[in-house]
Amino acid sequence: MRHPPLPRGFAVAVLLVWTLLAGGCATAVSVERVDHGTVHQQLTHNVLSAHALSDPTHNVLRRWSLTDRFLTQPENAMADLRALVTQGHGGADEIFALAEMSFLHAEERGGPPYYLASALYAYAFLFPGGLDQPPSPYDPRFRLATDLYNRSLTSGLATEDRTGIAIREARHPLPFGELDVAFDSRELVWGGRQLTGFFPVAELQVHGLDARYRQPGIGAPLAAGTTQGTLAKGFQVAPRVKTPVTALLRIPDPRRQIMGGQVRAQLELYPASETEAVLIDRQPVPLEVEHTATLAYMLDGMPVWEFEFGGFLRGGLLDKMPSRLVALEPYRSGRIPVVFVHGTASSPVRWAEMLNDLRSDPRIRDRFQFWFFSYETGNPVPYSALLLRDALQEAVSTLDPSGRDPALHEMVVIGHSQGGLLTKLTAVDTGARLWNAAFRKPPDQLQLDPETRDLLTRALFIKPVPSVKRLVFIATPHGGSYVAGNRISQFVASLVRLPGRLLRVSSEIGKLDDASTTLAGQTGFGSVHAMTPGSLLVQTLARTPIAAGVKAHSIIAVRGDGPVETGDDGVVEYKSAHIDGVESEYIVRSGHSTQSDPRTIEEVRRILLLHWDESCTKRNECGPPGAGAPRVASRTR
Repeated sequence: MRHPPLPRGFAVAVLLVWTLLAGGCATAVSVERVDHGTVHQQLTHNVLSAHALSDPTHNVLRRWSLTDRFLTQPENAMADLRALVTQGHGGADEIFALAEMSFLHAEERGGPPYYLASALYAYAFLFPGGLDQPPSPYDPRFRLATDLYNRSLTSGLATEDRTGIAIREARHPLPFGELDVAFDSRELVWGGRQLTGFFPVAELQVHGLDARYRQPGIGAPLAAGTTQGTLAKGFQVAPRVKTPVTALLRIPDPRRQIMGGQVRAQLELYPASETEAVLIDRQPVPLEVEHTATLAYMLDGMPVWEFEFGGFLRGGLLDKMPSRLVALEPYRSGRIPVVFVHGTASSPVRWAEMLNDLRSDPRIRDRFQFWFFSYETGNPVPYSALLLRDALQEAVSTLDPSGRDPALHEMVVIGHSQGGLLTKLTAVDTGARLWNAAFRKPPDQLQLDPETRDLLTRALFIKPVPSVKRLVFIATPHGGSYVAGNRISQFVASLVRLPGRLLRVSSEIGKLDDASTTLAGQTGFGSVHAMTPGSLLVQTLARTPIAAGVKAHSIIAVRGDGPVETGDDGVVEYKSAHIDGVESEYIVRSGHSTQSDPRTIEEVRRILLLHWDESCTKRNECGPPGAGAPRVASRTR
């Protein structure tokens, strides 16, 4: 018996029901395996990396049914979540969520009040105080909360023109009340100078330095300028120095204060040269410091070429400088000076790569202080060396007149190219060698003006600087430079204008006869003539040994992969840079400007650490091996 066909509408309804039932049998939850990069992106997805809330914050919003409310009414959603915490219904999870939510809203339209709120919430999450446990360092929110605090502090305390950070006492509005910030203006004093002009260097992209070094920790990393302080004779902090400092906003009992609405906090300022960590809740916490970005910020825009070539051609360019010996931070007792001496047509800027690498090492940074000697590189080598010796001895006598700082008398002098010749001339006893090479009569028998005679005798009768204990020669033409002897170099040397006092000296020497001087008829007295192979200076200096008690090291650059003994660096031959009597000789396959080569820098690091070990053993002041404990501020408040 045939049944009549089902109505078409009924068949469609049955099919739809069957589809729904079949779908209901399959779970809506599924998984998909992804690669490591995707996993990492998911784990680090947050307001700083993706301008979106992290999973932990999303979970908090979902738990309290605030997800949609935050999308449409973010300020009300944050107020509701804060009320829940105030009423005791939330804890660390909610406080972290408020920090991230506040930062996101500050970025979009909330501005400084919400940046500061984010900083306060992040601080309360990191340092709950009381009996509450701080977050685990394995919790990804730990580092994120630190970054939120640091970035929020930078933006929340920005100056009105947004170009810097306002370090001062102030009252700031918050979304839920007010923030009273106290500040002790005495913290602006830095080694006799005044810190000023605070700039957020974490936001800078650095060019021209191969490595970027950051010290991770708490606080807003800044670069500070300084006002001119009292100058020590022969020594000063560089006039346009920028030094790394960290701003910290300390909030006592943060959770109670934040939930109350009226927040009192102390703004603290820490120069990196003095402090590496602070005590919070009786625990040492490292400060965030931007070493490389601060150095780059200081060097940005410097007229390097004008200084370098101007300093070569104009012999009196630096005569009006208060001091030719400068540092990047005030003198620190107990730290051994490392004095850098640049080469021809160069400047202290050329040590930037080496300085950047060395200062990143706490073993170096905490044991040495770096000084830089500047000179007009076209001037006669003995004259420039005299200025260097005078500057070193004046600095020592001014900084340590009673001789109580033994580290100051363990100096290391590092010279590149011509600077290596000046370096050697800090640690030799020439007796009458140099004088006799230039003159055939003793000083008192020459027809010279008394001022000229005094200058010549001080430049040519050389005694070691007592405080210099180790030398490092880098690509130094002890036997002269073959480039100095070519026609182009000799022509360029003829363009050098000696300063007035040296013009008078050369004029008087020119009036002497052959019976009085070997220099009669010589047309040039500048550095290029002195560094020409076979010159009186290089011949005499090469035969002069380094003083007893002073150790020396050679770093010699040789291009290519050919035999070292017949090689050169493009300016100086190996046979010229090689001298006997050094503690070590290190060959680096490099061009002449090898002071920026990582291998050269690593050898200098080795030498400095060796010097520290030997000098502290001599003084019986060596501590345990390693970098030692960080410098922790005594302020706890």
